[in-house]
Amino acid sequence: MEPVLAISYAMLLVLVAAGLEWMGRHSSRRADRYHTRGFRFHEQTDHWECPEGARLIRAEIDNELRVIRYRAPAHTCNACAIKTNCTDSTAGREIAVAISQELATEAMDPWLRSAIGRFHRGISLVLVLLATLILAIELFRSYRGPERWMLSMAVVAASSISLHLARNLVREPDRRP
Repeated sequence: MEPVLAISYAMLLVLVAAGLEWMGRHSSRRADRYHTRGFRFHEQTDHWECPEGARLIRAEIDNELRVIRYRAPAHTCNACAIKTNCTDSTAGREIAVAISQELATEAMDPWLRSAIGRFHRGISLVLVLLATLILAIELFRSYRGPERWMLSMAVVAASSISLHLARNLVREPDRRP
């Protein structure tokens, strides 16, 4: 009975880790949509248009961060009636997008490159490592037969999930502007 409980608890930890990953990605997508809400991107002329009709033109390309920044003229934003709802900058509203193949509307901060994404991934990784540790300890408690096989398979599965999470965390450097 104990190996079944250990496997069940490990599965619960993996499910909680998956839930954290999902919630982190979901909140990141929501934040990205909020960042450009009301703005429209015009591919033909490569500019953004604000809700009041002002153009945000390409201001700079940061190849190190792989980001394109679009900015509205400061005098336009400073005279705008809805400036307080849009930006607190005196230099004009800015939208930053990641450089992609299409150079268009991919979000600036892909989930794993953001600090909060890395935080969620770190917690998920710790939970899955804890599940792996629990299963490994249970495996070495001198079970035989089907229990040992079941625990071995669970350790292999949890280890591969841990490696996947760790590899993606290390592969995606923190690229905050």
